Amino acid sequence: MSNKYRPAEIEQQAQTYWETHQRFVIDEDPNKEKFYALAMFPYPSGKLHMGHARVYTITDLLARFYRMCGKQVLHPIGWDAFGLPAENAAIEKGDHPAAWTYSNIDHMRKQLKRLGYSYDWRREFATCDPSYYKWEQWLFTEFFKRGLAYRKESWVNWDPVDQTVLANEQVENGRGWRSGALVERKKMMQWNLRITAYADELLNDLQTLNWPANIIAMQTNWIGKSVGALIDFALNGRNDTLRVFTTRPDTIMGATFMAIAADHPLMDELCADNAELNAFAAKCRTPHEPNVELPKKGMPTGLSVTHPLSGDELPVWVANFVLMEYGTGAIMSVPAHDQRDWEFATTYKLPIKQVIAPLNGECDTSQAAYSPQGICMNSGKYDGLDFASASKAIIADLQGKGSGKQHVNWRLRDWGVSRQRYWGAPIPIIHCPDCGEVPVPLQDLPVELPQDVVLDGKGSALAAHSDFVDTNCPQCGTAAKRDTDTFDTFFESSWYQSRFASYDCDQAMLDNRASYWCPVDQYVGGIEHAILHLLYARFFHKVMRDLLRDDQANPILTSDEPFANLLAQGMVLAPVYLRQDGAHKVYANEQELKLGRDERGIYGLHKDSGERFDCVGVGKMSKSKRNGVDPERVITKYGADTVRLYMLFTAPPEQTLEWSEHGVVGMHRFLNRFWNLCQSYIASPNSKLETPLQPDLLNPAQRELWRKSNKTIQKVYDDIYRRRAFNTAIAAIMELTNSLHKFDGQGNSSTFDHTLGRLVIMHLVCLLAPFTPHICHSLWQQLGQDGDLLDHPFPQADQAACKEDTLTMVVQINGRLRARLAIAAGASKEEMEQAALSDPKIITHLGKATPAKIIVVPGKLVNLVVKG
Repeated sequence: MSNKYRPAEIEQQAQTYWETHQRFVIDEDPNKEKFYALAMFPYPSGKLHMGHARVYTITDLLARFYRMCGKQVLHPIGWDAFGLPAENAAIEKGDHPAAWTYSNIDHMRKQLKRLGYSYDWRREFATCDPSYYKWEQWLFTEFFKRGLAYRKESWVNWDPVDQTVLANEQVENGRGWRSGALVERKKMMQWNLRITAYADELLNDLQTLNWPANIIAMQTNWIGKSVGALIDFALNGRNDTLRVFTTRPDTIMGATFMAIAADHPLMDELCADNAELNAFAAKCRTPHEPNVELPKKGMPTGLSVTHPLSGDELPVWVANFVLMEYGTGAIMSVPAHDQRDWEFATTYKLPIKQVIAPLNGECDTSQAAYSPQGICMNSGKYDGLDFASASKAIIADLQGKGSGKQHVNWRLRDWGVSRQRYWGAPIPIIHCPDCGEVPVPLQDLPVELPQDVVLDGKGSALAAHSDFVDTNCPQCGTAAKRDTDTFDTFFESSWYQSRFASYDCDQAMLDNRASYWCPVDQYVGGIEHAILHLLYARFFHKVMRDLLRDDQANPILTSDEPFANLLAQGMVLAPVYLRQDGAHKVYANEQELKLGRDERGIYGLHKDSGERFDCVGVGKMSKSKRNGVDPERVITKYGADTVRLYMLFTAPPEQTLEWSEHGVVGMHRFLNRFWNLCQSYIASPNSKLETPLQPDLLNPAQRELWRKSNKTIQKVYDDIYRRRAFNTAIAAIMELTNSLHKFDGQGNSSTFDHTLGRLVIMHLVCLLAPFTPHICHSLWQQLGQDGDLLDHPFPQADQAACKEDTLTMVVQINGRLRARLAIAAGASKEEMEQAALSDPKIITHLGKATPAKIIVVPGKLVNLVVKG
């Protein structure tokens, strides 16, 4: 090995060693505490980006750290391989999605290995592999048998570009989350999972998780528990009622009209012979421009209801602000006490009746709605009651009339999992004319995707494939049809974390190894998955916990949650360079430009065309803005360890990271300096550690270095283990490295000095190992240490050595800072007083005054109280 730092050579040798010796292969050990580190697995798009590099570097750091702490560490990787990008690429290129997907996986796997991640590659899988989706198909049949999966006609979000249904969570500002197309509303038969059956548990168990507060809040709001009442208003002229849910039963006497959603079941009948109403309903279903609050619009339906308590007749309107997704899709409108209702009533000159008075002061409901709780007024027998008393009395009266009851409503809706695309796991249901919906038996699973399909983007490729569709009923043998929908791709990512634990189990979905490894101890991923993936994975985990039992005494899953701890890493940002070409925006990558600065700011001239591109700030790395940074280019130029160190040092993991090539260069320089410092000890004639360190015999300079080394060990351990503050841990390592440089530079060259320096060097190598494993692997070997650095324990701080010989004491006069003094650690109160009173600065400030009182905080402060 050359004594010059050559990252490419060092990193290749380390990776070859790890792979040859299978150093990251891991199995269960009941005698050891486990640690399961996992990052949200990647979609095989073809290339890693810096966002990938950041999240996977974080989990690798933790995996290596906890391994050095003596834990049995599971750190797997796989591929979230189904989805529209592969199918769309296949349509565009005339290829098969599988070929595109597996080619991308091969390339990205090589990229991951270049970064030195400590994955147990035996456990790798792609979710498009039939051996994987076989078990989620089986799980779906279990959902179906237990009533947790059902099919019904419902209004759905239809993406006209991707030609598939989208879940509510996949619609962003009225547009498809992938295509960006305006979403349409249409009725279709859809398979749904009854996630609402677990709503209570999903909400309550959030309190058991060590997750970021904002993600807990997002899930809490999405689940949306509301306590209120269900109230039935009799539809006049019909043998039916209009049911509403309200959280404010205390305002019922102020209801002046009813409003229903455009998707309400009543609208089908009402629109059948009313073209104007039908046109209005269709307009309500058309997504509007993002972030634009539409005026409240509506139409009378011609229906009316009878108020269950007052007997008043109330008209029924259809309104664009009423949502079928919340409550019952119908509301009792109380315009005096709900601003949306007030705006609607004001627009259409409907009555506004105040029935709640403020606890203090007055309000004018002719100017705006008064929505806080208060005291009932204009409400007959309920006048004078507060919110709780009025609600209780009103619900009791409604219940006595058979017109209402107390009810808990959830914003959460069942999960529609049907998708009308090819590249997904087929839904394992057979439609029999005699037996109805029949689940495919386990022995016939997996229901595999046919390979000989025509992908043209026009309709469902499976529905057009007769050999796939035509089959026989597994119950009666009658000719039947397969379901031609595929699962939403979030189906695959909702249970993958547990499959890693039972990666090679071919007899069941999971085996008892899942109870050893699960839950994931540290999960890392983007906040964009706060609702979709994280909520669905929690739901699946709870269902699997309940279903997957070989017997009550030996459950497959013993945990209630899939991810005990969650770290939501920040985005990676980079400069955006833009040239306005008429109405078109043209972007350039920084690598294509020769950069400069003038009075207009930072700019770049294109190296080929000479065109000017102005830097318009920083933004998330993206293909559209062409501001991505290729990890392979940076690794080739500076090495994987430099990239890793930069990712971990530049910003706290939960904050955004602004990419800077200058910062990368700085990390590379540090590793060069560290390498050279180590080489000075490796090349020394005293390279063998033969003289034991005797802390009691250390001189002041040696004692300070030894103290610094042990305090750094303690800080790095705490920063990783407790705070996940990787940047400050690296900063402490850099400080210790500088201290050792300074110590060496002061001519400390005795054997005893070398012994101390070499101990500090070995501490530094161990501390850096989880961050920059390749260089540390090489240096550990060159230092002549026995065994693999991977098996070496993480250093433990000598607490006695961490103690300071001196402390800084603050001296105040009447609370104002007047001096800072160095005192011996452990100085008594009397010694602290004497030191304060003897200090020249304090003597000058006191003059002829004598302190009336002396306050001493041991080891920290002396405050002299002077009167007058």
